[in-house]
Amino acid sequence: MDEETLNPEPVTVTSPENNNEDQPMLDVADQNPNSSSSDSDSGSEEEDQAQQNLQLQTLEDELAANPANYDAHVQYIKILRKMADIEKLRRAREAMSKLLPLTPSMWQDWAREEVAMGSGPETLSTVEKLYEQGVFDYLSISLWRDYLNFVQEHDPSVKECSPAGVSKARDLFERALTAAGLHVSEGNKLWEAYREFEQAILNTIDGTDNQAREKQIQRIRVIFQRQLSVPHTDMRSTLLAYKAWEMEQGTIVHAGHHDQDGISSHVASAYQKALEMYNARVRFEEQICQHDMPDVERLQHFMNYLKFEQSCGDPARVQILYERAIAEFPIASQLWLDYTRYLDKTLKVGRIISNVYSRAVKNCPWVGELWVRYLLSLERGHASEKEIAAVFYKSQQCTFSTIDEYVDLFLTRIDGLRRRLSCPAVEGDNALDYSLLRETFQSASDYLSPQMKNTDGLLRLYAYWSRLELHLGKDLVAARGVWESLLKISGTMMEAWQGYIAMEIESGHVNEARSIYRRCYSKRFSGTGSEDICYLWLRFEREFGSLDDFDHAERKVAPRLEELQLLRSKQESKLTEEKENSFKKNVRDKRKQPSDVTDEQYPAKRQKDAAPKQKKVHGKDYEVLNLAEKNEGEEKKDKGAKPDVENEMKQPVPEKTKVYADQCTAFVSNLHLKANNEHLRQFFSDVGGVVAIRILKDKFTGKSRGLAYVDFSDDAHLAAAVAKNKQTLLGKKLSIARSDPKRGKKEHAHTDQTGVAGGSGGSGETSNEPIAHRGSNNAIKGKNTFAVPRNVAALGWSTNKPKTENQDEEKPKSNDEFRNMFLKG
Repeated sequence: MDEETLNPEPVTVTSPENNNEDQPMLDVADQNPNSSSSDSDSGSEEEDQAQQNLQLQTLEDELAANPANYDAHVQYIKILRKMADIEKLRRAREAMSKLLPLTPSMWQDWAREEVAMGSGPETLSTVEKLYEQGVFDYLSISLWRDYLNFVQEHDPSVKECSPAGVSKARDLFERALTAAGLHVSEGNKLWEAYREFEQAILNTIDGTDNQAREKQIQRIRVIFQRQLSVPHTDMRSTLLAYKAWEMEQGTIVHAGHHDQDGISSHVASAYQKALEMYNARVRFEEQICQHDMPDVERLQHFMNYLKFEQSCGDPARVQILYERAIAEFPIASQLWLDYTRYLDKTLKVGRIISNVYSRAVKNCPWVGELWVRYLLSLERGHASEKEIAAVFYKSQQCTFSTIDEYVDLFLTRIDGLRRRLSCPAVEGDNALDYSLLRETFQSASDYLSPQMKNTDGLLRLYAYWSRLELHLGKDLVAARGVWESLLKISGTMMEAWQGYIAMEIESGHVNEARSIYRRCYSKRFSGTGSEDICYLWLRFEREFGSLDDFDHAERKVAPRLEELQLLRSKQESKLTEEKENSFKKNVRDKRKQPSDVTDEQYPAKRQKDAAPKQKKVHGKDYEVLNLAEKNEGEEKKDKGAKPDVENEMKQPVPEKTKVYADQCTAFVSNLHLKANNEHLRQFFSDVGGVVAIRILKDKFTGKSRGLAYVDFSDDAHLAAAVAKNKQTLLGKKLSIARSDPKRGKKEHAHTDQTGVAGGSGGSGETSNEPIAHRGSNNAIKGKNTFAVPRNVAALGWSTNKPKTENQDEEKPKSNDEFRNMFLKG
């Protein structure tokens, strides 16, 4: 043990005669009135005491309001340790341990202080319980060693080496090896402690008792050989220690120069295999033991190590590595989800799995999926109703991020009760009463209805409830009461009325179904629901009613349908009018756009306008022709004709939307449509480094498209985020990949090469070359080339071909002339 363990920090004990429990006992030197600094010291102590009391009161108020505040618990315990208020300190630790896990160092401090304050059987039992709780919460080699040393030093039966004491110590050592003996970097410490204990027993055996000594020697030999078959750090030292020990026993006369000389073949073979296993893992061990690197990178190294161990197929090694990772990252929810999922698939021991789940929800109580799977695990393990009810009650005290998590939790509890009532599998389940299921449904309704009014989720919950009332509870009146309760909450949902009617028809109560139709046919539902319910009533009477019933329904429904048709026509005409007005407004805005363009926006136009006005193009002033061409371009746009290239270039460029570089961005798809930014931020909380989140939404409906971009601060965080690919958020497996904006640009550039502004590099530069002269890929092809204008040249473009004699006589056709020619053809 280290020096701190052997010499724990002393604790100041409160004097029983002192009524002020918060005032520590004074030293003899402090009580000396002749001390020169006593007045100043007492003044500063009083100030410190007042400050500590104020802090204690603040923390007590905080814990009363929020008992799950981990930092407040830690600070509260820290102050009480300084004040040496033993009783308050003990109560504070007990309160925290019931709600939250304590770190191994906190358990060690608690145990040492309890040892320093008392002795005897009661202290022994109290401290053993503390160590048991500590080794249950987290895997810690140092905590196990403290536990083993404490038992050896303070348990009289173990110190005296009585049969009962030796058996108790050996059982504890075996438990420690089961829990942490496969720990690659520190597990050898437990094996060495075990050997030292057995060697101490060997030294107490009388030299004349050869049988007892030989039996103890064989016990030590087995421990050595077991250790040599497990991959650990510094395995060669263990092998050399084993050979030296065997030489002391006289088993090996000459060890030889090779490490494995002189030992049995099966031990050498096991050692060689373990050494190869260690060499395959040493790289991973070095990575996860680098405490100076960011937590995100270390967690990713743990995940890589876990994948390697899972590929090797040894569940015990995978489990202990998960325990090591959790001890380092106790609130990484995805780590707990992966761990429990692995145990559900590989282990068949229900108690072990439920213990892990109990620790998971203690560390991450805000994850609803952990609670749901915890309840299912208890049911698979045939836990009692009392235990399952206790876990469900604890889950109701937690706060989750989405309403779906609450729904899943209630439904999981309801499903379990239904299964147990339908086919009891555990002794005592026959005593379950259906009223418990009804109370759970009512509790779910009271909690969920305000948040889920008029939703399909609430409808499914009530439909499930009414079905169980009818078939499992055998109570038709209660089933009808469920539907009536839903109609009070969501009476504007046509599906709620349909569900109620369907139950009555299924039960053979036609008249009751007809009465429900009479109640709801005149109600207003969303969409086409009002018409649909009328037609459904008519269909119902055709299939179940008499002719009089059908005639009655038709007389009721006909005026209602006429009214709805008239209302629908008015709405459609109003909508058409609004669309026409909007279209006309857009057309006016488009026509105004060219006049709003300033010369500063287009240097090319400014250069043309700056040319001498006397310059002629085909006998016309340049400015006049320019204005005519612009007007022709507008006319073409209004009448659907394709304007020429030059006019397209002159059109105002619409304002571009914000462009994102996506240099360090993850693209997330298959996102739940109800997921928001906070869900994604929580999902990547274990990764860290999230800078911004952008969920893509439909421009018409404003609803999520199931896609998102998540920006990260650097490539390391982005790589860790991409590693979470195929993990689940809100019940859907996400697809996560690095966003590659360069690929999109390349595709865009390739597309643009067939357009006007498609430069060779995809930069968007405008070519001055006419479309027909930009290469064979851009030429207009096909049999309908008669419509291509032959004599219409782009404004400002002149050919280099030599002029013909008829060139002056042939003038460019205007748009009207070209249109007439086209119509005549």
